[in-house]
Amino acid sequence: MADTHAGNSALSGKVLSHAIWAEDGRELAQFYAAALGTQVSEPYLGEDGNPAAFPVWVGDMMYVFWSATTFKAPTWPRDELAFHMDVSFDDIEAAEKRLLELGATKPAHQPGGDHWTVLLDPSGQPFCISGSR
Repeated sequence: MADTHAGNSALSGKVLSHAIWAEDGRELAQFYAAALGTQVSEPYLGEDGNPAAFPVWVGDMMYVFWSATTFKAPTWPRDELAFHMDVSFDDIEAAEKRLLELGATKPAHQPGGDHWTVLLDPSGQPFCISGSR
């Protein structure tokens, strides 16, 4: 069987952004911007001319939080997840306290033991926090 890719160079793409849907993209963008020590950038407008997507830059990586009218938060841990984010902090205890103040909640199911803590963001989607390595 002939190699149909012979002579083709390997791709070297770079991830520019991650898109995350929520009922209220602005609210979720504000939550993660505060958690990551940055700000929400100028929103992208939807087809109706209203703000629909809210970018948050962390270094050269952009997270775009979209408002989706049909969004349904997963029932975790039962449902599979469309995305998952892990965030590390130097002071994990202070970070957990602040994230809860910002609107996160802490579910009873905690499979990480001493390695990580699962929180639910304001849209109801789980993310994990851990200490910096």
